[in-house]
Amino acid sequence: MSNTLTIDFETYYDKKFSLSKLTTEEYVRDSNFEVIGVSVQINDNEPEWCTGSFDEIKSFLDEFEPIDIAIAHNAMFDAAILAWKFNIYPKMWVDTLSMARAAQDTLSVSLSLGALSEHYKLGRKGTEVLDAVGKRRVTFRKDELDRYAEYCCNDVRLTYRLYKKLEPLLSPGELKLISLTIKMFSEPVLNVNVPALQTHLKNVRLEKQSLLDKAATDKELIMSNDKFAKALLALGINPPRKISARTGKEAWAFAKSDQEFLDLLEHEDIRVQNLVSARLGVKTTIEETRTERFIGIGKRGNLPVPLRYYAAHTGRWGGTDKINLQNLPSRDNKSAIKKSIVAPEGYTLINCDSSQIEARTLAWFAMQTDLIKAFAEGKDVYKIMAAKIYNKKPEDITKEERFFGKTVILGCGYGMGHVKFQIMLKLQNIEIDEVEAERIIKVYRTTYPMIPNLWYKSNDSLDSMLMGNKLSLGRPGIIELCKNGFVLPNKLKLLYHNLKFEQVAKPNFGFRNVYTYDRTKREKGVYIYGGKIVENIVQALARCIVAEQILRVSEKYKVVLTVHDAVVCSVRDKDLEEAKVYVEKCMKYVPSWAEGLPIDCEIGVGKTYAEC
Repeated sequence: MSNTLTIDFETYYDKKFSLSKLTTEEYVRDSNFEVIGVSVQINDNEPEWCTGSFDEIKSFLDEFEPIDIAIAHNAMFDAAILAWKFNIYPKMWVDTLSMARAAQDTLSVSLSLGALSEHYKLGRKGTEVLDAVGKRRVTFRKDELDRYAEYCCNDVRLTYRLYKKLEPLLSPGELKLISLTIKMFSEPVLNVNVPALQTHLKNVRLEKQSLLDKAATDKELIMSNDKFAKALLALGINPPRKISARTGKEAWAFAKSDQEFLDLLEHEDIRVQNLVSARLGVKTTIEETRTERFIGIGKRGNLPVPLRYYAAHTGRWGGTDKINLQNLPSRDNKSAIKKSIVAPEGYTLINCDSSQIEARTLAWFAMQTDLIKAFAEGKDVYKIMAAKIYNKKPEDITKEERFFGKTVILGCGYGMGHVKFQIMLKLQNIEIDEVEAERIIKVYRTTYPMIPNLWYKSNDSLDSMLMGNKLSLGRPGIIELCKNGFVLPNKLKLLYHNLKFEQVAKPNFGFRNVYTYDRTKREKGVYIYGGKIVENIVQALARCIVAEQILRVSEKYKVVLTVHDAVVCSVRDKDLEEAKVYVEKCMKYVPSWAEGLPIDCEIGVGKTYAEC
């Protein structure tokens, strides 16, 4: 029987020093950090509690080595303490918080241990020790520590019960992915080039100050929408307005995506140009704040990679802990932060990206055979699409025309209409009229008719979800309809909570069912339709495929990061050529359930994340 240990730490905190104020990395690595006590449970046995000096707690924990499986709720926290403070590394980590997120049947409750325990009727969470704020272990009375022991042991019992409740819902592969996610954080190997980031930060601030000086203004005016609007009025410019998509109310149109505002960069008055340039360059602070955070991390140690397992509705990972590595800022393709992420000494980074995974999966799932064949034969599908649009031979397509074909392939696969298509192109500084947009949309849909057919069938699936009827959708045997959603090949579900419809009158079409669902506890009544369902299914299937590929890579090499459809691993320099072959083979792996799906990948290597 494997040595399964469920664990929970109680630690020092005060009004400024707590996980509500700091990231997990900042908190655990800070000199103020102290373990008050720890509770552990081995398999089904009763929990044990230990409090005392660091050496006493260390000696207590060492008795349980080696640990085959460690279980915790919000395991990123407990894993960091166990590794960074006590030098203990379980073979596998299980996070009940991540398990609950993947289960997706808990939308109505929070993912706290207490809420989940009540939801699943596992027992009640106890009450924390009162007046613990700002108290070191040595300042606690014995009766307070006894209450802490009772509280912590109960948390461990509930965590283990929650694990046993959720374990049947997740495949062994998904549990391995949870462990991999935790270990990317708790067992970091990537270095941060602090001096390079400090130089970059200095240059960013100098550049911003230069923009302010050129515009003869200050940061306070630039950062305030109302003051900035008054400054434009003073120069004879009527500040542009828009309707906010979030609130539905009129708002200032001062964003990088607001074309009327961007047009002011070419205004005849140089003062207007300078003011708008200052706004665009100074208003955004993400690069400064992210750079500052990376500098802080680099000063404290290696780079823990914080990722949220099953963060998206479709199962993809998301960023967390205030450093979203899924979306790092890049100024003019300089990628200063990416350049600062460095492989360990004697190692090289391999980045392997699953090429066009969504477009390939869509073609395969929709059974669009000619598109599948084109992908499988390595043909340039973007050129083929452009050739259809421009009525040319593929070999005569220019670079600009190919880019347009790529935009169509990647943008029109989920039911996009001509209006949205125009908007999407405009964001890329491409303008076409309504007639041309309609024509291109029609070309795409007639060229690949199985894809629109899938949208319409997916729209019908909404009725089937509510009525409990069976419905074959897409390639047979891949997904299964269930109550309010679909069962995926990894046995997890793609759910639409609180799915409902209302009949809306449409001119010339009579009444039509309009469907909504609750995406989160805060996002309620979200509109759902056939094209969006196809997008969700395709992204979920792509995630299933990439997840299996990542697991294969991790069997031989240290996975240090996953971003969207790519995996980054660290390999010894002497093993580089062998590793490239192995990683590429893994990222071309096609799961048994996806037979016939034309998979391909792109691979890069380098000493920094930017290089690879």
